[in-house]
Amino acid sequence: MSRGTGAGYDRHITIFSPEGRLYQVEYAFKAVKASGITSIGVRGKDSVCVVTQKKVPVSVSHLLFIILWVRNASRVSLCNLVFLVGISMQDKLLDQTSVTHLFPITNYLGLLATGMTADARSLVQQARNEAAEFRFKWGYEMPVDVFSKWVADKSQIYTQHAYMRPLGIVAMILGIDEEKGPQLFKCDPAGHFFGHKATSAGLKEQEAINFLEKKMKNDPAFSYEETVQTAISALQSVLQEDFKATEIEVGVVKAEDPAFRVLSTEEIDEHLTAISERD
Repeated sequence: MSRGTGAGYDRHITIFSPEGRLYQVEYAFKAVKASGITSIGVRGKDSVCVVTQKKVPVSVSHLLFIILWVRNASRVSLCNLVFLVGISMQDKLLDQTSVTHLFPITNYLGLLATGMTADARSLVQQARNEAAEFRFKWGYEMPVDVFSKWVADKSQIYTQHAYMRPLGIVAMILGIDEEKGPQLFKCDPAGHFFGHKATSAGLKEQEAINFLEKKMKNDPAFSYEETVQTAISALQSVLQEDFKATEIEVGVVKAEDPAFRVLSTEEIDEHLTAISERD
């Protein structure tokens, strides 16, 4: 697209290009990948597990400066550049325990946000208020699919107004439905939301989906342990590295105990040990 004659389509979120595209929405998807993080979700027969990298954010101003400088000098891809620069520019004084991409919405609903953390926190705050109002009004917890639809509707609203911008996150939502059992949904910046047996988001999304398609080919009924270990091994496989327990975050829900919780480093280490012994 020529920026000379078509720059208006590039800048304004409410204007379709002649090809029927909304460029700012497409850029929001790129912002998710530019975070340099990959996340994976897997649904088992009685549980759901989501896994993501626990990476410390980098200085945005320094990051943008280096991106612009290197992009003018070479053909390094934007996503790989962000990934490499992120490793080298982590704040040495930052308390890493304060960094998270996993958010409890209620006691029984969890959300994994991949992308811009500030956008995620804004959405999470609104989501918690909505879930609390639903509980107060109807007297029971907000179902997973209803909550996922609310998140998707909120994201879609941001694509309609000129004074807003799309959220630069992909949200994975997990919970246990009383009738349908374990549920895993993914909501994107365009406002789409779908239920998944397994899914991925972020920098290595397609590679992870290819891996998961092979694992889920025969529709296996994974136990809780198999669900967690499949998600972790998928992340290790696509990123081609063996993680320490402190380098990833794992969120789970189980049918026997539907409360959403984040696994401790000790629990993660047990699963990592089981994976290494199995392989």
